[in-house]
Amino acid sequence: MSKSNVQYADFKIERQFQAPISKVFKMFADQQTKELWFKGPNDADTEHTMDFRVGGQEYNRGKFHDGVVHEYRATYYDIIPDNRIIYTYEMYLDNKRISVSVATIEFKEAEGLTKLSLHESGVFLDGLDKPESRKYGSNLLMKALENAINNN
Repeated sequence: MSKSNVQYADFKIERQFQAPISKVFKMFADQQTKELWFKGPNDADTEHTMDFRVGGQEYNRGKFHDGVVHEYRATYYDIIPDNRIIYTYEMYLDNKRISVSVATIEFKEAEGLTKLSLHESGVFLDGLDKPESRKYGSNLLMKALENAINNN
């Protein structure tokens, strides 16, 4: 029998965007708009479905150039338009669960800017994923979000 282990971690990422809250929120709420930034490398063979409502689910699967299949499976628990999104998600590599997380995204207006705060609590399984890797990846997604906001 192999040994299993878990690692727990919390992190918070804050960003400011020069766009109204409604535009930033739409980047999370609308599938076509979210696909502008929430994706893997350009050479990935991907599949994305999204049902943005309380109880709805989102699924993102990509097979990357190295042949590894990455999967994101999320469920939405709380949605207040232009204010807050709370969801859980699991990450998989080649059908093996590597982490389970709960995340909260809050949107606030401040002097014409939108302040976004992402707080995540995760359980990282059997050394297959690491908190620092997740935070790094989340920061890359926030940069991609910023680029999508500025270019659309």
